[in-house]
Amino acid sequence: MASPAADRLARLADEPLRDINPASGFWSGAGRNLVEIWRRRELVRFLFQREIRSRYKDSALGVVWSLIRPIVTLLVYYLVIGAFIGARRAIPDFAVYVYIGLTLWGLFNESVTFGTASVVANAGIIKKIHLPREVFPLASVGSALFNFGVQCVILLAAVFVLGGGVNPSGLGYVPLGVLVVLVWGTALAILLSALNVYLRDVQFLVEVALMVGFWASPIVYSWKQVAESLVNHPWVAEVYASNPVTLAVFGLQRALWSGGVDMPCPSHLAARLLIVLAVGLVALFLAQRVFDRLQRDFAQEL
Repeated sequence: MASPAADRLARLADEPLRDINPASGFWSGAGRNLVEIWRRRELVRFLFQREIRSRYKDSALGVVWSLIRPIVTLLVYYLVIGAFIGARRAIPDFAVYVYIGLTLWGLFNESVTFGTASVVANAGIIKKIHLPREVFPLASVGSALFNFGVQCVILLAAVFVLGGGVNPSGLGYVPLGVLVVLVWGTALAILLSALNVYLRDVQFLVEVALMVGFWASPIVYSWKQVAESLVNHPWVAEVYASNPVTLAVFGLQRALWSGGVDMPCPSHLAARLLIVLAVGLVALFLAQRVFDRLQRDFAQEL
């Protein structure tokens, strides 16, 4: 009588060899990858939890640091930009205004920054087992979304305590703006995480680009100041107002910044947000297809 181990080996020998990463079409491959990621959704959840635990490992305050950092940043900008430079005289409820932008920018910044480094950071796992590699940038985006949710608690408290409450007519901009940032952050995280495997300078370029991107968004200054500065260059103002993160910040300001209800903002804001969301979904699809092509040699490059 054959032993259980010998029986398993015999059954394994009868199994045909299968390509773990077969070539696939442009459209069919996307569907296959999506199904595989959905089947491994528990793995995504595990990696997300591991990301949170590792980020605050051996920390006495733990997740509280996700509140301390933006609050300290808020105080710095409030004092330096608001009080010393005088921006708060031109922007009502300046503290709420700044914190709205910092909170939304933090979601985008963390998604892209940690997503870009996620594949390289998990090189040991990738070289040992086969799994959909998209789970690593997705887990980083999930971690950024978790921190965003924690910071939103402080944001809502500031809105009601310092800003006089929300603007009911603009609340629809909140999910739309957050969705725009999530889609574009995920698209960039997936694409850049793959490129970073082949060119490690990508993560440093991302840091510089995000530094510029912060100041290219209306976080510590208003759209009115931009429009007045670019009155003779309307096309530059239009390019500025086409930035997905900029539009998302405008959206949350319309909903949560009651002191600036009468302040100007780009026209047709809802339509602009819907357009950049649609473009972002296309960008997300294309980013995944590029990732799928590049991931075939990840193990060798890592």
